[in-house]
Amino acid sequence: MVLSCQGITKSYGTDNILNDISFQLDAGEKLAIVGNNGAGKSTLLKIITGELEADKGNVVTAKDVTIGYLAQYQNDAASGTIYDIVYSAREDIINIKNTLIQMEEQMTHLTGDELEELLAKYHSLNDTFEHLEGSTYESQVTGVLRGLGFDDEDFGKNMRELSGGQKTRVSLGMLLVKKPDILLLDEPINHLDLNSIQWLETYLSNYKGTMILVAHDRYFLDKIVDKVLDITHGLTHLYKGNYSSYAIQKAEILKTRLREYEKQQSQIEHQQEVIDKLKSFNREKSVKRAESRQKALDKMDVIDAPISAENHMKLNLEPQVSSGKDVLDIKGLKKSYDDNILFENFDFLLQKGEHVAIIGDNGTGKTTLLKIINEAVDADSGIIKLGSNVHVGYYDQEQQRLNDDNSLFDEIADAYPNLNNTKIRNTLAAFLFTGDDCYKKIGDLSGGERGRVSLAKLMLSEANFLILDEPTNHLDMESKDILEEALNSYTGTLLYVSHDRYFVNKTAHKILELEGKHFTTYLGNYDYYLEKKQTIVDNFGMDSSDSLIPNKNNSTDNKDVVNFSEQKNSGLITGGNDSNSGKADWEANKQKQREITKAKRELAEVEKRIEEIEAENQEIDSMFAQDEVATNSAKLNELTTRQNALNDELEKLYDKWEELEALIS
Repeated sequence: MVLSCQGITKSYGTDNILNDISFQLDAGEKLAIVGNNGAGKSTLLKIITGELEADKGNVVTAKDVTIGYLAQYQNDAASGTIYDIVYSAREDIINIKNTLIQMEEQMTHLTGDELEELLAKYHSLNDTFEHLEGSTYESQVTGVLRGLGFDDEDFGKNMRELSGGQKTRVSLGMLLVKKPDILLLDEPINHLDLNSIQWLETYLSNYKGTMILVAHDRYFLDKIVDKVLDITHGLTHLYKGNYSSYAIQKAEILKTRLREYEKQQSQIEHQQEVIDKLKSFNREKSVKRAESRQKALDKMDVIDAPISAENHMKLNLEPQVSSGKDVLDIKGLKKSYDDNILFENFDFLLQKGEHVAIIGDNGTGKTTLLKIINEAVDADSGIIKLGSNVHVGYYDQEQQRLNDDNSLFDEIADAYPNLNNTKIRNTLAAFLFTGDDCYKKIGDLSGGERGRVSLAKLMLSEANFLILDEPTNHLDMESKDILEEALNSYTGTLLYVSHDRYFVNKTAHKILELEGKHFTTYLGNYDYYLEKKQTIVDNFGMDSSDSLIPNKNNSTDNKDVVNFSEQKNSGLITGGNDSNSGKADWEANKQKQREITKAKRELAEVEKRIEEIEAENQEIDSMFAQDEVATNSAKLNELTTRQNALNDELEKLYDKWEELEALIS
């Protein structure tokens, strides 16, 4: 055990941020903490470092363990150049190096025993220096700075010249060269480009220490972590595996809890019906049985309802009409700004039902291409043609199409004047805007809230061709998952720009990479794109900055992968012959259903007979009250005998009724 957190609880006023958080990590384990904004992820990291004090609980670390912490926001305390700041992170190596240099200088003035004694100390200290990787330390510092996106000419810049994002990268560099036993990173990739993120993924994947990560990049987490701590609505659960494994497990657990909850609710409802039925018989024995069942029901450990979809955004994207086969045809497209050519000679055909993701470095022209297609920006040359019956829905990452002066209600009403008030409010409620929220000004919304409004308008458009620019920006993980599901179910055509690799991996059928002023097409998702890029590097010696043959939709067929998936899904690929056991299960289930059907018929007959006896008993009771019967002993004996027989039969029917009820339930 390297780190143990037990019962961590933290509140601010009446807001309970963390509630009884417990987990422990062994050496080398890598944990992701996930949860919506405000769930307490950063607060938990600060409690582990000692920067904040928990209201309850404790944090225990193994003896002599070192902790390194990267906060989301950096202070301005550090001074000096970028290189010097990162280099100074390992004082132990620097001090040993300086001591070794001093010893080397002393050796030039010593002879005999004094020299031998100093040489022995020198060799011992040098062994320590080598063990600490001191001889490669300078190259490590250089490699880390380059990996984090700094050019060599940046190394001499003073910290005072840097932006907040650059300072965060410097602080991250210091931590990486320090190599603490426990590394705590809070949103470490917020200010990194894609190449730097990929470098950091590799570095952290090979990191030998224990690690806790808070990050919104799900692909990044997938590559690094082996455990996930989920903090949702004050409840926590620890999952083994990476992010994708966690998502699957969480969904299954939620389904299981929902089934258990619904099953128990059904049992409670059934038991209440039985109690009501027993009471309706209005017999002393049946009333006692009803009371006994009620006591048992009251003592039942009732399962709380799992967090339902009522708390989640509801997004359903479906075209109103179908487009033609060819949705978008681009020929010879070129765009430049002054002497900077973004792309040229671009030919591309997008067909109905395709989901294509455009990727590339920042500033290469991805968003510009979308704006050209939407006629918001003019191309220098080339032809863009939309196919027949194509209706475009556009999601702008800057949400410039939203009117800041509008209320949410008015924003929807202006865009879709045919919608009545109820439909507008229901739509806003589906995107978590209820009550007075509907009358908030667009200009007062957060980035995530503006994104949800844009998605609501997109859903109402019922377009058959969606063009999306960074649709996952500002969305929490839960909303990203919902958007992915909606797009995967979308039967229209999709073209989008995204830096979210997990999102691209889940939703894209093709990758369109913009690199070196040219586009290259890859058939498959993001993982397939990476695989093909690596194959090209291995086969042709090209590095990641080289481009493939440009602009002719260069691609490699991945039908083998698709076919395998189709075969597996169709049941042609199996892990063994289980047909006999499956047949036996089917027969057993069929037999059980026959028994239940038979019991239901018997139950109906029993209930009918009970009603007949109750009616006859009431008739006998009324006859007892008649004067001519009360004075006729023979008639009284006859009625009494009959009623006793009916009551005996009734007791047996009650027993049979409960027996059949138990079988059915």
